[in-house]
Amino acid sequence: MLYRRFGRTELQMPVFSCGGMRYQFKWDDVPESEIPAKNQANLEATIKKAVEVGINHIETARGYGTSEMQLGRILPKFPREKLIVQTKVGPKEDAKEFRENFDKSLKYLQLDYVDLLGLHGINTPELLDYSIRPGGCLDVVRQLQAEGKVRFVGFSTHGPTDVIVQTINTNQFDYVNLHWYYINQWNWAAIEAAKRHDMGVFIISPSNKGGLLYQPPQKLVNLCAPLSPIVFNDLFCLSHSQVHTLSLGAAKPEDFDEHLKTLELVDRASEILPPILARLEAEAIATLGEDWVKTWQNNLPTVDKTPGEINIRVILWLWNLAIAYDLVDYGKMRYNLLGNASHWFPGNKSDRLNELDLRQCLAASPHADKIPRILQKAHQLLAGEEVKRLSQQ
Repeated sequence: MLYRRFGRTELQMPVFSCGGMRYQFKWDDVPESEIPAKNQANLEATIKKAVEVGINHIETARGYGTSEMQLGRILPKFPREKLIVQTKVGPKEDAKEFRENFDKSLKYLQLDYVDLLGLHGINTPELLDYSIRPGGCLDVVRQLQAEGKVRFVGFSTHGPTDVIVQTINTNQFDYVNLHWYYINQWNWAAIEAAKRHDMGVFIISPSNKGGLLYQPPQKLVNLCAPLSPIVFNDLFCLSHSQVHTLSLGAAKPEDFDEHLKTLELVDRASEILPPILARLEAEAIATLGEDWVKTWQNNLPTVDKTPGEINIRVILWLWNLAIAYDLVDYGKMRYNLLGNASHWFPGNKSDRLNELDLRQCLAASPHADKIPRILQKAHQLLAGEEVKRLSQQ
């Protein structure tokens, strides 16, 4: 395993973390007696495999249902100083409720403290306010630190880059969990801000949200050769020293195997990546056109400034990925979340275009004339059954 200094925490963080949202039994709390022995055995085998290969950072959340309770059966069996344990608790308007939720987390984990506590989902200015205002959730965290129950505090986010940067610039957090990988590099400004504040940087879900890379289309496999799409994406992320760890949402022990192939390549990333990156860009230009590839994002309206709150930017992005790389299944998964995921994935689908006039909101776009047609085509390609966030399933 390779390790990187996790910002000002000074923790030696493995470049892969064991995320805890895919091996648990339920997304809701249930009595411990209801957890099947087979499910628990798989979770424990996954954790043992993680630690065996040097992935000693175990990451979970209060919002991951039975994950904490099930981890509480295995984590106390390891020497505590050998583990880096992170849980996350969503910010609340009532800071007392936040404290109660953390206390429940710690009880379920059966630990005396967590190394890292993340405020889960600072996605909006309102949730940031709940976190940092006097008497808010961050004041509770400071008390927990004084009690020895939390070592370092960070935040996770699915929010827009400007909200992430604003949160980072409070300089109240030691690390950040955010999205950033090859197909979605929008948050690079936030990573740069985190570096300026010497914060740890944890990448959320690079294989799932990064393109369903564990079931890639053949076209993407060919473009990423000789690497698998998973190894390519891992190497792309880790080739940037500002990135410290990638979350691997393992569902079973074998899920680590492909990722581990990346480790021996990190020192050679500068020679391995350029030909693959060039192929990926060339294919995007060949299928979508150079002018579109280089300018499609220019002057797009935000969701709140768009009639019907259509998430134009995300829909065009998913269309691009589907056409250039055959990431149709990924596009369907993400597209059909629109309208169902609140601030975790805001905005709506483009299914009501006939009722809406987008001319004014697109007036500054160099592609104002063609975007409505593409939005219509994207809906035809990607629409299907509505999808709920995993935690709602």
